[in-house]
This record gives sequence, structure tokens and C-alpha cells, in this order.
Amino acid sequence: MKAPYSYLPQQFANSGAILKDIKGLLEHGCYTFGPELDQFEQTFAETVGTRFALGVGSGTDALFLSLKAEDIGPGDEVITAANTFIATVGAIAATGATPVFVDAADDYTLDVSQIEAAITPKTKALLPVHYTGCAADMGTVLDIAERHGLPVIEDACQAIGTRSNGKQVGTLGVAGGFSLHPLKNLNVWGDGGVIVTNSEAIRDKINLLRNHGLASRDIVKCFGYNSRLDTLQAIVGNHLIKEIGWINDQRIRCAETYNAAFSDLSDLIRTPPNRKNDRHVYHIYILEVTDRDDLLAYLQREGVDAKIHYPAPLHLQPACKHLGYSVGDFPVS
Repeated sequence: MKAPYSYLPQQFANSGAILKDIKGLLEHGCYTFGPELDQFEQTFAETVGTRFALGVGSGTDALFLSLKAEDIGPGDEVITAANTFIATVGAIAATGATPVFVDAADDYTLDVSQIEAAITPKTKALLPVHYTGCAADMGTVLDIAERHGLPVIEDACQAIGTRSNGKQVGTLGVAGGFSLHPLKNLNVWGDGGVIVTNSEAIRDKINLLRNHGLASRDIVKCFGYNSRLDTLQAIVGNHLIKEIGWINDQRIRCAETYNAAFSDLSDLIRTPPNRKNDRHVYHIYILEVTDRDDLLAYLQREGVDAKIHYPAPLHLQPACKHLGYSVGDFPVS
């Protein structure tokens, strides 16, 4: 029996209801900012518990536009995790700011004990990553941010439904970015992202930034970008968001099954840690093992499609060479 990495063919094997609604899109013709997007944004905000949600082109754009809404740009520094996908750091770099890394803790999120040592007069924001669907230590992050007068923008791209001390991550800082990429827990039929915020000022600014800076059809208030969540993707999202509770519960149940099965192998296998009072939604289920490469090869031979996330850490990638980090700077990552 094959165990594929992606379950997308099975998930969308019966998509008649979605296709029916897409036919409605063809009839009304509002391919951007259609009524289905309004519905999706309202439902998303209600689901995570924020006042506002804004659909954008991708999770990367969600982070980038949130940073731009805080006027972050050249000469600024943004502190984030060394252990993350390149999109987190790419969003910072796209503003012209400099990414500053801190190492990972044993739960794969950023080590909050290292944040204050990384703060300089140029630091303009903290960008914690809720990696794999595991919440970063947001209580400590927010305390540090308050002491230093820094906004917190959360990378919750892998963490729809993840909770930190009972609160949905992405909603704890000034803004949070979520991804709707096909492999995410809440997914659509292509790229897509969502920004959430409780700030009317940030909502209004992102509304401009995501749509060319247009205050109306004929008034350009600022230079902006083209980053709208297409109405078609909102239609798909409206169907899938109804199932996100069940989807996350299933992933948690699977993780608990694995954890129990591996409990007698603690000398060989370390299962994903999870802080008390947090909810881990397991966008990725990561194991630490004594012989990673041999286990990976064995799983693949047996038809289990496992992967390494990520084999080369960001600070050693060619794109980050100019940041000046070296081998050994972030040993946990």
C-alpha cells in the first residue's frame, strides 16, 4: 500500500458543489473582489476571532504586506526564526529590510531566549513563525515586544487552528499572515493568503496596498501592489473553511496515533513536542531519529512518501550569504 505525501486527489475527488459555484462565477463575472471573497473574509475572521480578514495573493504576500503596513523598509531589521521556509525571510527582504535570525528551540519554533540579544536600534519588528502548526512561545514574544516598543507580525502560514494559551495564533500581534497553498490544512486550488488584524488602520492600509493603492477606480492614494485573492479561490475557500475543524481534528488524531505507536522507541525517535495549553495542528509531523537518512530511504522503499524539511538551513543558503552567517551560528536549526 502506498502512503502518498499529498492527499489532494482524494480530497477533491468529488468536487461537484465547488464546480457548481464556479459556474456561478462565470455567470456574474466578478473575478476580483466578488461577493464570494467578502463571504470568505467574513467567515475567516469569525473562524480565527479577529475583526478583519483580507484575502491576498499568497501567504508570502500576507507577510510582506503586513510588514509594509508597518512602514518597514530599507535600513530596518526584522527578527525572525532561522528555522522556517524561505518565504518568511523573502517577505522581509522584499520590503528592503534585513532579516535577523535567532536559532530554533526544541519545538522547532524560534528560541525566545535569544530574541533580546538580537535587538538593535535598527530593529523594527518581530516576526515569530508558528512552524509545522506548532505555536511559538507568544507570551514571551509579546512581553519582549512590549518592553522594546516593537510590533509583532505573526507567520501563521502553517497554523490555521493552532492555539497559544487558548488563543488562535496570527491574532495576537498587530497582524498575522496565513497561507492557503494547496498543501496547507486550509487550502484552495492554487496560491492564496489571508491577513488578519484587529486594527482598522492596518485594515485600511492593506486594502490599498493589495490593490495598486487605489482608493477608488480613479484615485490612486499610494503606490501599491497587485495581490488580491481571486474570487475563484475564495469560492473554494468557502467550501473548505466549513471543514477546517474536522481537518485539524483528523490531523491531531493521526499525530496522537503516531505518538502512541512510537512511545516505546523514545531512545530512537523523538516525536513532535507541544507545550501545555497550546494546540498543535500538525501541518507537518516531524520526527527526530538517530539514523535519519537510512530511515528516510527505508520509508520511501516501502511506499511511504516522507521528506526532510529542510535539508539546508536558511542561514547557509546562497540567497542569505550577504547576511554574514556561518556554519555553526544556529546549531539547533
